[in-house]
Amino acid sequence: MSSSTLRVAVVCMSNLNRSMEAHSILKKKGFNVRSFGVGSCVTLPGLAPNLPVVYDFSTTYKQMRKDLLCKNRMHYRSNGVLQILERNERIKPGPERFQECRDLFDVIFTCAETVYKMVVKDLCAREQKTWQPVHVINVEIEDTLEAATLGALIICDLCQGVQKEDDMQSSLPKLLQAAKKKTGKSFLHTICFY
Repeated sequence: MSSSTLRVAVVCMSNLNRSMEAHSILKKKGFNVRSFGVGSCVTLPGLAPNLPVVYDFSTTYKQMRKDLLCKNRMHYRSNGVLQILERNERIKPGPERFQECRDLFDVIFTCAETVYKMVVKDLCAREQKTWQPVHVINVEIEDTLEAATLGALIICDLCQGVQKEDDMQSSLPKLLQAAKKKTGKSFLHTICFY
């Protein structure tokens, strides 16, 4: 399976940091990739831990960046949020919600167990039309810049492993076992159907 034929989705809560870092790396490697969030809104760290900045999913990354520049340029530059939004703008216009996408994927990577559960629940609630399998794999990634990069590299390694195999169904358990040995991380994995 080539990187362009493997249909990959990466999902985090707000489609800002973890899913977009993986989207960026996979796109550079030639993968057919999309990224999403599953939250009800896009949440960014604010000026205080208990005061997040919240946007609707229809808000573009450019609009978010302009808003934060007006609110407190220094703060959002120093915590890396402006750089994240600038990177995101180069990839796509704005965040997307997984629940609103009806495209088919071969593999969906989630970045947290709560996100994994939400994706599996959403897929199971959909009417199965094609009975095409989709592998949902959770790679637990802390929501920091450094962890997002490391997590994206793990996801990229797994995608490269899958593309080398003829039969993803039988090869995935071995690939996940090898990744667990290499990274020390455990991976949740389930198969849903479209």
